[in-house]
Amino acid sequence: MSDHIVKAYDQELEVLGQKIAEMGGIAEKMLSDAMDALVDSDVKLAQATINSDPRLDVLQREIEERAIMTIARRQPLAVDLREIIATIRISNDLERVGDLAKNIAKRAIKIAADVRIPRAIIGLRSMHESAAMLLKDVLDAYSQRDAERAHGVWIYDADLDALEDSVFRDLLTFMMEDPRNISFCAHLLFCSKNIERIGDHATNIAETVIYLVTGEIPPIDRPKGRTMLSETSTTVG
Repeated sequence: MSDHIVKAYDQELEVLGQKIAEMGGIAEKMLSDAMDALVDSDVKLAQATINSDPRLDVLQREIEERAIMTIARRQPLAVDLREIIATIRISNDLERVGDLAKNIAKRAIKIAADVRIPRAIIGLRSMHESAAMLLKDVLDAYSQRDAERAHGVWIYDADLDALEDSVFRDLLTFMMEDPRNISFCAHLLFCSKNIERIGDHATNIAETVIYLVTGEIPPIDRPKGRTMLSETSTTVG
């Protein structure tokens, strides 16, 4: 293989990495903005968050197409193949993070005019802080090819699951106290599930990073909290 071809190959991998970095930045901002919109009843910010999602979709498709073309042209082996497969997997997870943040923003719009019990959002703030930390750490782990840091994310996801359980109990109490709180708290329950799912996607990325760096696949059974709502209920129509 000539130096020119090797250089072109390196450039192809670099472009894939840059697009992952862009997706990560957008996903992090969408999560932050969605939570701010929820806490502050900011409909304008919530809509801006929703409007950011198409860019993630475009990037995910571009990464997938570029990765497939690179595999077809270069026929990579070993670590090079893992590098390309990792970009496809991570882009899929980041696209889902964007979808989940968008769902939170949609909920924020629905309840903006009916903030009955602001203290009910305190637990969601804690969940958001944990999920945001997981997402940041795993993206750093990917950029630095740090399997140990990725493993830390894989382990810490159990704490986010525990927080979700706590939020569920708090919101259930608020609903039992006053039936008028049921609709508002139900929206917050779905928000908490979306945040928990973002943590799951962060751990998916962590597993991909571990595989990329070490060539080993983490155990199927990872630390996990109790699931309160079904995954299929996270989508807002």
